[in-house]
Amino acid sequence: MATDIIMPQLGESIAEGTVVKWLVPLGGTIEKDQSLLEVETEKVDLEVPSPATGVLNEILVKAGETVAVGTLLARIDSTSVSTPSEVIHRVGGVVVRPVEPGAPGEEHHSPAVRQLAKEHEVDLTHVKGTGAGGRVTKKDVLEFVSQSTPAGKVSVANGEPSMGEEVLPLTPMRKTIADRMLKSRQTSAHVSTFFEADFSSIAAFRKGRDLTYLPFVVRAVTRAMRDVPMVNSTWGDQGIVIKKDLHIGIATALEDGLLVPVVRHADRKTLTQLAKEIADLAERARSKKLSPDEVQGGTFTITNHGGFGSLFSAPIIHQPQIAILGVGAVQKRPVVINDAIAIRPMGYLSLSFDHRVIDGATADQFMAKVKHYLEQSHWEQIL
Repeated sequence: MATDIIMPQLGESIAEGTVVKWLVPLGGTIEKDQSLLEVETEKVDLEVPSPATGVLNEILVKAGETVAVGTLLARIDSTSVSTPSEVIHRVGGVVVRPVEPGAPGEEHHSPAVRQLAKEHEVDLTHVKGTGAGGRVTKKDVLEFVSQSTPAGKVSVANGEPSMGEEVLPLTPMRKTIADRMLKSRQTSAHVSTFFEADFSSIAAFRKGRDLTYLPFVVRAVTRAMRDVPMVNSTWGDQGIVIKKDLHIGIATALEDGLLVPVVRHADRKTLTQLAKEIADLAERARSKKLSPDEVQGGTFTITNHGGFGSLFSAPIIHQPQIAILGVGAVQKRPVVINDAIAIRPMGYLSLSFDHRVIDGATADQFMAKVKHYLEQSHWEQIL
């Protein structure tokens, strides 16, 4: 009996995915729920478990290829009880929707491929597809564009690096990050404001407890959002949409990129709960175990660039949100308190905000609240 493995629908807006690598060799034996392959989309990078026990006897999509959702990736000779050539409709807990066949001779291209072709003014009927079943992939379009570049306008895509240079191929994740960052700068009217906070009370409270500064910041941010709800909003065609739920994205650095897993209803959680959830999301982001839903739906983002020693940052807004908070390194510095010099653990906070939605006064009011809650909160009451 055969089990078909097809590209899963990893999120409602995802039209295609890239096979990063097969974790089991052709002809290898695999157990049910064992990781079978690694898939990367524009939103998440994760490992897909096998839906059945058996032997991987056919691989139809090679590592590095980008194909549409529903594309047949491989077949397993399954030892489980199932009907012949059964298509498993749930892979890794997500619904798989097979691609509907079209009329004979009709070409089908993913939305991403059509958009890329439109941007480069490429007629897809002239592009030879290398994907499964001859499907045209984004890679095929880019190679067609590079081969069509006139002499004298050689791009990195088809040019050879000169002596002392090395070309690192762009991964789907890096391309997505680049596109989103550029789009964000083109969409929002970015402005940044900076505050300094005294972390003395938090530092004292952390002694003997396994807590980082980040859950305290999340807690202070959610309390400040209740006072200044405009910060938790988005820009809409009909007006400004204020979000009632507080879902905080935590920017997480990976080896080859960045993901923003989301802590949902962060205002309802204690410090201990926040610390555990943040650590769990970060660990699963780095081990590629996040589900697509865990990186969607954020209403505000926090990036802890201070973890690498950075003091100041003006981060780019994570669309469609209207603000992002940067947290610098907490360091002991001399400060003036009651006309006397004292040593205190201080940290800079930055807020990049969309000036279309809020003005500087509102942003500064919010940041003043964040600073107040960091410095004056009774943390033992919300542990």
